[in-house]
Amino acid sequence: MKIIVTGATGQLGNLVIQHLLKKIPASQIIAVVRNLEKAAALAALGIEVRLADYNVPESLHNAFRLGTKLLFISSSESDDTLRVVQHANVVKAARDQKMQHIAYTSFAFAEDNPFARVHLATENAIHTTRIPYTFLRNGGYTEFFINSSLKTVIENGTILTNTNNRKVNSVSRSDLALAAATVLIEEGHENKTYNLVSNTPWSFDDLAEILSEISGKSVIHQSVSYEEEKSLLVQAGLPKSAAETTAFIYRTIAEGQMERTTDDLQQLIGFQTPIKELVEKALQ
Repeated sequence: MKIIVTGATGQLGNLVIQHLLKKIPASQIIAVVRNLEKAAALAALGIEVRLADYNVPESLHNAFRLGTKLLFISSSESDDTLRVVQHANVVKAARDQKMQHIAYTSFAFAEDNPFARVHLATENAIHTTRIPYTFLRNGGYTEFFINSSLKTVIENGTILTNTNNRKVNSVSRSDLALAAATVLIEEGHENKTYNLVSNTPWSFDDLAEILSEISGKSVIHQSVSYEEEKSLLVQAGLPKSAAETTAFIYRTIAEGQMERTTDDLQQLIGFQTPIKELVEKALQ
């Protein structure tokens, strides 16, 4: 068996490989990357590294040679039209190289999310190949919210968001990576779709309580408007585009679009990393 992982030097791809290495020999893993220098650490582990670019079909055909299973990590390209082309290139190469299983990192509850059209298009493309598939519909990364910036939040004593105390069903990258590794190693996940979100969503009020408990300092969550949130983020030093994106994500939360849950992740990996544990790690 040869498991091919695209985007292998990215944060998610690298974590998947680390989980795979706990289950199978390095000789069974092929890392597909755009930059060989960045993959030096993977090569040092005995993993075969192959160069490919989603924009170059021939490179994908070469990279997928003799592969058995493919973990197709979606493109980070911001141009959705280009992403559709890139993803089609990957799917066609997988078909032409007679891959036996494709696991694709899609988006949670994609059929109900207008921003997931590329993922739905990619899922449909994979269906046309008739190759057994697993759609890993990943939720938002908890690390987007839980990171070293919380140290500043503790100093200020206030979390300011426009989320209106709605819940967040985010998941840690490591948990999602373990889910992907599990699907690639185990049998019985063919032709299934998993919505990988937390079954215990948290709110920013919850986060404030956790920060207070861990730090011993009083931290509160205060709601602000969408426009106020953007302004505050810019004042904090975020580029305008990043501030708009963050405020928009918070508004998505405020509208209740990140509260939906399933037990898919729990059933796949047997646990979920508690939010408090992720906060403690971020504050180290």
